Amino acid sequence: MKWLQWLGVPVGIAILIGLAVHDGAHDVMHIIGTAGPVLLWLVPFHALPLLLDAQAWRLLLDKRLPLGFLWWVATVREAVTRLLPVLGVGGEIVGIRLARWRMRDGSLVTASVIVEVLITIAVQYAFSALGLVLIVAAIGNGGSLHTIVTIGLALLFTLPFPVAAVVLLRRGGVFRAIERWAGRMFGAGHPLVLGIDGDQLDRDLDALMSRTGLMFRAFCWQLAGYVLGAFETWWALRLLGFPVSVEGALAIEALTQAARHAAFMVPAGLGIQEAAVVLLAQLFGVGPDVAFSLALVKRMREVVFGCFALLSWQGAELVRTRGYLRRAEAFAESPQPTRNGSRSQPHEEVH
Repeated sequence: MKWLQWLGVPVGIAILIGLAVHDGAHDVMHIIGTAGPVLLWLVPFHALPLLLDAQAWRLLLDKRLPLGFLWWVATVREAVTRLLPVLGVGGEIVGIRLARWRMRDGSLVTASVIVEVLITIAVQYAFSALGLVLIVAAIGNGGSLHTIVTIGLALLFTLPFPVAAVVLLRRGGVFRAIERWAGRMFGAGHPLVLGIDGDQLDRDLDALMSRTGLMFRAFCWQLAGYVLGAFETWWALRLLGFPVSVEGALAIEALTQAARHAAFMVPAGLGIQEAAVVLLAQLFGVGPDVAFSLALVKRMREVVFGCFALLSWQGAELVRTRGYLRRAEAFAESPQPTRNGSRSQPHEEVH
């Protein structure tokens, strides 16, 4: 899998170079320069869709953690997934670790993230279907109908995979089987095996997935976040001087997300996201230079927002590490109780 990701890097770069040459780098930079610094408002705006995503996660955790903290973890999770050379679950692993800073029940945290990922997949399919409907309504039987059919078939053919994952998890015993396999592979005393409680994780997953109302509420919060995120496309195109309808912005955002997640082997969707934005924006009459400008603006917003999130994460890790070190030093310097209950004094060097 790692070699596949590294192979995707030159592919994405080649697509970006091809788009820049085709659409004219000078014209694109002129369009972005004309919009000016006002485009920077797109960076803080992205916090709002993530806030709705964090609320969905908070529901799955029975509201045991504050919304502000989960929102911050959500920003770090997204930044890790989109900006760092990690596997697709890298952001989720980091999210579980950060959430356990304030919640000791690691099994419930892990189960909530797994269920949230499944809900996210369902939201992506629903959002993509909405985008397809809006594009069909907008362009009808135009010359780009083959593009719509291709996207629709891709969504249809990949649907069995998440459905199979849900069925397996609902049957139960998946993580108990993983625990047994890990025990045979590494030995029962291995730290990795000791850190897995397959039975408890299976029970927590079953408890969450059996609550249909809770799953539906989390689905609605996440879908609202995706819809609100489409406002970024609508606003950016207005700032670039080529406004589109709300329906057009929703369609562009929905199918761009679908293309990016389909090309999971390309790190950060490099080149794939830009190509999808250019292709879909042109279906709504946006010129290729403006469409590529939109793609670059979205990428720049992603990088800036993600860098702030990663820096905040590293800052939090540093503060936490220093706190551990101070407590360890204080413990080492404090008098320790002896077997008879008295406290030993710190050792004094005799000269």
